[in-house]
Amino acid sequence: MHFVPELATLGTVLLLGCISPGPDFVAVTSHSLADRRSGLRIACGIAAAITLWALLSVAGLAFVLSRVAVLYEGVRLAGAAFLVYLGIRILVSTWHGGPAATAPTRVATKHGSFKRGFLIGITNPKSAVFFSSLFATILPAHAPAWVYGATIALAAGTAFGWFIALALAFSLGRIQRLYAKARRGIDTVMGALLTALGLRLALVR
Repeated sequence: MHFVPELATLGTVLLLGCISPGPDFVAVTSHSLADRRSGLRIACGIAAAITLWALLSVAGLAFVLSRVAVLYEGVRLAGAAFLVYLGIRILVSTWHGGPAATAPTRVATKHGSFKRGFLIGITNPKSAVFFSSLFATILPAHAPAWVYGATIALAAGTAFGWFIALALAFSLGRIQRLYAKARRGIDTVMGALLTALGLRLALVR
């Protein structure tokens, strides 16, 4: 088909973007180590946010956000604040929650995990730049409507597939047993990483 090469290129770049380490990777792995369901929920929340960013990009709204400095800064600072908040909560829970507590399950309720994942994904302003520039570069102008629909479906499939696979991998029994032995150290690293990523997002443009 005429647009298959473009869609294949999009799929490859989208997968590489999901795989690259960042706040979403840390959030999914840290929650999955403590509880599979929590990990799957936060993975679905992040993937849903990525799908929404793809939809907004097709609609042109993400392009506007990536070009309007005030809006971009607002989303960037909100995302940074949320990551710092989540990281500090994990650190506090790790060191003051008692020996039986696990940080991710203490900071994410049954329904809160999905919301946290969605907030992490939707408050990442780099997604607006990523999708708007990616689509503008790879998709041809005036492509038929089905191509844009396939693009959104491709983004959703890639995001949900990768993050669900990541959650399942880090919730395996062997990995969780290793986590149980070194829980405090791992949670400290995870909390510190989220806090550092938030501060970096706030301070580095």
